[in-house]
Amino acid sequence: MKKTIHTGLISLALLCGGCSDFLDGQTPQGTLSDEQVKDPKYVDNLVISAYAVWISAEDINSSFSMWNFDVRSDDAYKGGNGTSDGDVFHQLEVSQGILTTNWNINDMWQRLYNCISRVNTAIALLSQTDATAYPLKTERLAEMKFLRAYGHFLLKRLYKNIPFVVDENLKTEEYNNLSNTQYTNDGGWQLIIDDLEEAYAVLPVKQDQVGRPSKAAAAAFLTKVYLYKAYRQDDARTNEVTSISKDDLKKAVEYSEAAIYKAGGYDLEADFHNNFRPETLYENGVESIWAMQYSMNDGTTYGNLNWSYGLIVPNIPGVTDGGCDFYKPSQNMVNAFRTDANGLPYLDDFNKNDYDKNKDYADPRLFLTVGIPGLPYMFNKKYIMDESAVWSRSNGLYGYYVTLKQNVDPDGQYLIKGSWWGTPMNRIVFRYADVLLERAEALVQLNDGRIAEAVDLVNRVRARAKQSIGSIADYESTYGVRLNIRNYSGTYGQAEALKIVKMERRLEMGMESERFFDLVRWGEAATVLNKYYAEEANDCSIYSAANFTKNKNEYLPIPYAQVAASNGNYTQNIGGW
Repeated sequence: MKKTIHTGLISLALLCGGCSDFLDGQTPQGTLSDEQVKDPKYVDNLVISAYAVWISAEDINSSFSMWNFDVRSDDAYKGGNGTSDGDVFHQLEVSQGILTTNWNINDMWQRLYNCISRVNTAIALLSQTDATAYPLKTERLAEMKFLRAYGHFLLKRLYKNIPFVVDENLKTEEYNNLSNTQYTNDGGWQLIIDDLEEAYAVLPVKQDQVGRPSKAAAAAFLTKVYLYKAYRQDDARTNEVTSISKDDLKKAVEYSEAAIYKAGGYDLEADFHNNFRPETLYENGVESIWAMQYSMNDGTTYGNLNWSYGLIVPNIPGVTDGGCDFYKPSQNMVNAFRTDANGLPYLDDFNKNDYDKNKDYADPRLFLTVGIPGLPYMFNKKYIMDESAVWSRSNGLYGYYVTLKQNVDPDGQYLIKGSWWGTPMNRIVFRYADVLLERAEALVQLNDGRIAEAVDLVNRVRARAKQSIGSIADYESTYGVRLNIRNYSGTYGQAEALKIVKMERRLEMGMESERFFDLVRWGEAATVLNKYYAEEANDCSIYSAANFTKNKNEYLPIPYAQVAASNGNYTQNIGGW
């Protein structure tokens, strides 16, 4: 695993400078002539730059998918060759020994603020641009507000108390005068919402270019942010959920209304697996509301490939030599896919027994999410997984499961070897199933007579899962697995319905880096993860000394380098860092 070394103190001001290389040598703010400002090519260059940075600025150690940081959840083990391979991520995984000086904590902060810098530079020039000469001005501003919200959203989920760079005209020397506690937690979410609601009001129902966000993308994003905002964590002395805002829940319901997505042509894919296939036929499908766009064969050496999953590929001798085998599914998550004779998950005691593919019933999504010994890797029968070093670089320390959603068939044309392994497969940021389950959660939490509607939404996702067997049609007859999934048919109170929705989120969104952040926003991280550590120690010995400290480990510390360069304007997060 590559280790990035940072020397010196990196200030936010240094991260938020201009991008003059995209303006033919011209500084973007303050030095363009009136005629240049009216020239669309300068604006287009900066807008393209603001999009491109979301591909170029991420890294195998700092993937904007957040898989590196989802190893804190009960979905995944860090993986790799052992605890010293990516030791700073091992520390995150067991919630022990995390330092404010750890390079990965500063690295992600730096990369995300670089992205926001690019966006703000584009916004500054767009604001000066003559709309007569550039008719797309209003729409492009909306797109940039969406991207700025995305940067702040990723930062806020990681660090909680962050400086918000929402004034694109700040002078360089003013950046270090920003405070990371100027806004309450609720106020910070509202700033993100403000950008998104501006975008929602302007963005078109459909975009000609798939990488640009549509009105539905803004709605999906607003649904998610309002749901985060609803779980109030505004006591500066804790990270606990102090209340749940019904007003915010109602806004999440408003922005998840089916009509918004139907107008844009969005729906569930017929097969769950279609969301995680690299073929052009499946990319940007009906469920993909907004996705990071990757490509190959576009005239460059490697194309516009996604290298941020480069550490996840298993190390198959002679096939994927150099694969690092990180981000391995946990036994706990695999157990969650077990179903009873009625085809329903075990909501309370799913982890009582480890899943046995020859005895237990399972949700079909298990085999589309997790590679399991005895079954084909990426549905290619040339590679039958087993409990050997081929499928575990750690020789079983992190088990023998492999994640499937980020990987592709190694025999196809979509796995490319560069410095690391890359693929052209898009990464879906907002997909429609996520919106449906967020709507269901909001309806249950509102508890205003619409719980049956929430369960219907869960059943819609489960019905799709039942028919998602195109790639695993012979798994029962050939490999002896037992598929069984059915819809919920009872009448449920709020507490039981909430368990149903939360479990369905885990099953549907497993290994998509949502789980840890869900646990934090629900206020359940300490309880769930300490129970997980205790139970998992038998399957993965690294957890024997793990301990999640409530009101500390929910968020990363503010990086030491940033605090030191902030002119005293940053306050360290709580927890005794």
